[in-house]
Amino acid sequence: MATIGRARAGRRGGLPVVPVAVAAGLVLSGAMGIRQTFGLFLGPFSLETGIPVATTALAIALHNLVWGFAQPFAGAAADRYGAAPVVALGALIYAGGLVLTALAATAPTLLLGLGLLVGIGISCTSFGVVLTAVGRASAPERRSAALGLASAGGSFGQVLLVPFAQSVTAVAGVSAGLLALAAIIVALAPLGVALDRAPRAGVPDGPSAAGSLSEALLRAWRHPGYRLLTLGFFTCGFQLAFIATHLPGYLALCHMPGGLGATALALIGLFNMAGSWGCGWLGGRYRPQHVLVWLYLIRAAAIGTFLVAPKSEAVVLAFAAVMGLTWLGTVPLTSGLVARVFGIRHLGTLFGIVFLSHQIGSFLGAWLGGVVLEVSGSYDGVWLATALAGLIAALLHLPIDDRPVPAATAEGVR
Repeated sequence: MATIGRARAGRRGGLPVVPVAVAAGLVLSGAMGIRQTFGLFLGPFSLETGIPVATTALAIALHNLVWGFAQPFAGAAADRYGAAPVVALGALIYAGGLVLTALAATAPTLLLGLGLLVGIGISCTSFGVVLTAVGRASAPERRSAALGLASAGGSFGQVLLVPFAQSVTAVAGVSAGLLALAAIIVALAPLGVALDRAPRAGVPDGPSAAGSLSEALLRAWRHPGYRLLTLGFFTCGFQLAFIATHLPGYLALCHMPGGLGATALALIGLFNMAGSWGCGWLGGRYRPQHVLVWLYLIRAAAIGTFLVAPKSEAVVLAFAAVMGLTWLGTVPLTSGLVARVFGIRHLGTLFGIVFLSHQIGSFLGAWLGGVVLEVSGSYDGVWLATALAGLIAALLHLPIDDRPVPAATAEGVR
C-alpha cells in the first residue's frame, strides 16, 4: 500500500491515496456500521412502541430499496459536484431519519424515518460516493487493492457500533441508542472534504477519457457482462440484508443466548476487515469475476451448512467468521470491475446502477424474512433461498468479459 500512497496527484492539492482511502473507510464505518445495528432494534423497538415486527422489518427493507434508487443520483451528484457536499447533506438526512425513528410512535413515522430518510442518507455516505473517490485516486493496477483497503476500513464501524448500540440500548432504551448513532454520523460528515482532495491517478484510463453520460449508459447497457454483474449483485444484497436484519431473531428462536446476535454481527464486521482487503488484493492479481465466483460459492456453502448444522455458540461464531470474510468483499471487486471495463469518468453513476440491483435484493431479503417468519413461524425457507441464490450468482459471473470497452466502439458493443 506504500506504493499506492506515493501515487502522484493529477491536480494541485491532491492527497496521497492512502489518506483518502482512510477517510473513505471512516465515512463508511459510520454509515455502514450504523446500518448493521438495525437488526438489534427489531424486537425491542416493537416491544416499546407496539409496532409489529413485520412493519419494522418493512421499514428496514424500504431503506434498502430507497438507498438503491437514490444511489445512481448520489453517485452522479458526486461525479459532478464532488463528494464533500454530497456526504455532508447525506449525513444530515441520515441523522434526521434516525432521530425521527427514535421518536416514532406510529408506522407511517417509522417508515418515513427508518425507511425513506435513512435510505437517502446512506446513498450519499456509502459505496457509490466514497469508493468512487478512491477509485479515481488510484492507478488502474492498484485500484482493486485501494478499494479493498477502504472497504476494510468501513467494517471497523460494524465492529465498534454493534456492541455500542447494544450497550446503550440495554442501559437507556431504543430511542437513546438511535440518537447516539445519529450524533456519530453527523460527526463524520466533514471527512467528505478529504475525498474531494483525492488526486487523479494520471491520465484517465479506458473509455473514461471521452464520452458523455448518456453514451456511457448506452455502452454499459449493451455490454453483456455489465448486465450479468448487475444481476449477480442482487444476490449479494439479498443475502446480506436477510442475515444482518434477522440473524439475532433467528438465534433467539433457536434459544441461543441473548447477546449472541450482537456478538455474531460484530464478528462479521471484524472478519470483513480482512476479507474486504483480501478480496481487493486478489482482484488486483486475478480476474475479479473469477474471485467473485469463488466468493459466492463459499457463501452458499457456509449458509447451507449453517442451516442444517446443530446450533451452538461455536457453530454461530464459525458461521459469522466465514460470512465476514466474504461479507463486503464483493464491493471492491464489483466496483473495480466496472472501472476496469468502462473507466472512471462516470464510475459513480455506473456503479450506482449496479448497486440498485443489490438494494432491490436487500429490500426483498429484509422484508421477506419478516413475512416468512410471520406466515410460517420459521426462517428456514429464506435461509434455503439465500444458499441457492449464491450458487446462481456464481454461475452468472463466470462468462463476464473484463476487457476495457473503448468509447469509440460503443455502437459495436452488443
